[in-house]
Amino acid sequence: MSDVYERFVGLLASFGVERGEVEPGHTFTELELDSLALVEMTLLVQEEFGVKIGDDDLAAHDTIAQAAAVIGSKLEVAA
Repeated sequence: MSDVYERFVGLLASFGVERGEVEPGHTFTELELDSLALVEMTLLVQEEFGVKIGDDDLAAHDTIAQAAAVIGSKLEVAA
């Protein structure tokens, strides 16, 4: 997996999700992250990656791989 994916999965530890529990196809819902956790996640992502994440960029039904791809695309635009 990409560096972005690995760094993003590392952020999930802030929510009690262990690296070994995460697979690319898991959704935030499957990892039991609610809407408040997603708001907190967007803030962590912005701090970790230095990119702006909008309210519509991460949704409960998104997979971890999809979220990492969104972050990666924003990093490419910012570069």
